[in-house]
Amino acid sequence: MENAKLRRSLTVFPLVILGLAYMAPTTVFSTYGVVAELTNGMVPAAYIIALVGMLFTAYSYGQMVKAYPVAGSAYTFTQKAFNPYLGFLIGWVILLDYLFLPMINGLLIAIYLNAYFPSIPFSVWLMAFVILITTVNSIGMKIATKINLLLVSCQFSIIVIFTFLSIKGLHDGMGSGTLFMSSPFVNGDIPLSLVLTGSSILCLSFLGFDAVTKFSEETINPKKMIPRAIFLVALIGGGLFIAISYICHLVYPNFQAFKDPDSAALDIAMYIGGNLFQSIFLAGYITGGLSSGLSAHASVSRLLYAMGRDGVLPKKIFGHIHPKFHTPTRNIILVGIFALSALFVDLVTASSFINFGALVAFSFVNLSVISHYFIREKQRDGINTLKYLILPLMGASFTVWLWTSLDAKALLLGLGWFGIGFILLLSKTNMFSKRAPELSIDSAKETDIQS
Repeated sequence: MENAKLRRSLTVFPLVILGLAYMAPTTVFSTYGVVAELTNGMVPAAYIIALVGMLFTAYSYGQMVKAYPVAGSAYTFTQKAFNPYLGFLIGWVILLDYLFLPMINGLLIAIYLNAYFPSIPFSVWLMAFVILITTVNSIGMKIATKINLLLVSCQFSIIVIFTFLSIKGLHDGMGSGTLFMSSPFVNGDIPLSLVLTGSSILCLSFLGFDAVTKFSEETINPKKMIPRAIFLVALIGGGLFIAISYICHLVYPNFQAFKDPDSAALDIAMYIGGNLFQSIFLAGYITGGLSSGLSAHASVSRLLYAMGRDGVLPKKIFGHIHPKFHTPTRNIILVGIFALSALFVDLVTASSFINFGALVAFSFVNLSVISHYFIREKQRDGINTLKYLILPLMGASFTVWLWTSLDAKALLLGLGWFGIGFILLLSKTNMFSKRAPELSIDSAKETDIQS
């Protein structure tokens, strides 16, 4: 017999571990080189700005979980706090993130393998990655959820070794030869606009900090535990990103010497640990990327199937299930083809594509707090004005500020995607005379996604 108490067994600590697993701590290495070059080495400062924005948003997530402890996404919060039409549009924008996650995983893996094996072209690694994840997902193999804990343990192990070797190297006179420098945080010669642009790219590192909301029904006192866990995941993850990027700067301050900014972490790994550690670092990075790519590919294929099944997208194409493999093979192949767009997109633009959807979603989580508590429930007395108006408004302003610093191509694509969603909404609702169709965003979260 099922024991009801076991269903409510999670507390803050395991929730934080699960949240950090979704965030993938080693993602700090993915964009370090390009942001170091963009900000003239002020990556830690850029992370601090991004973290401040994420902490405001984490606070707002916590407030919305208290209102809807079973819900789990910006789509759901917007739908309930505003209306189904706006909720549909925010869900449509979030779909852009799902579509680009497999692509950016393939892009990063191909970049790092090409840097390590330069004789094999980037395009070969990318196509091999796409063929592998498309084939595996088509025949129905699944990555077990429990592997996340193992993966995050491996990532932390790599980070610990990386940090140890870096500090040892600094002690021996490598890099800056000191553990204390202010220039990565404060530098009057670097325009704030550059640091802000770096922050808008680094938002990619925080994707997944809200994932603990999916465990609401398995958590003891979720209205209390989930908000704490969300805030702690963002804070601890951001603290790790700041610390690691600071150590990277100390041990390798000459960021202009990177062979390729996209794979800068390989240069640093080689510098502090030689061929052996560089190989270990690459193996750990690729393993995490493959697992993340498989999960992301499976999730978006499943989401497209749900939208096809429910008539949001053409059912003949997106609602098809393979009779033998019992998987949405057409969607899986389409996502695989879409992932090949990495052949024509650089890392900064790809990151900005994903961050467009993320920052729009984060903005509306903050605004949902104001709509639900301050406007609808009229909680406006004393401290409630701070809790339900000022703090979420600051969070929304922060994310919009970061949003305006995104890559121009990403902004154009994102706005174009939003326009397609708006036309689709008009069509499906007969000019808003019918209820907006449901998007199965939350059900897609049942398959693990890491960036």
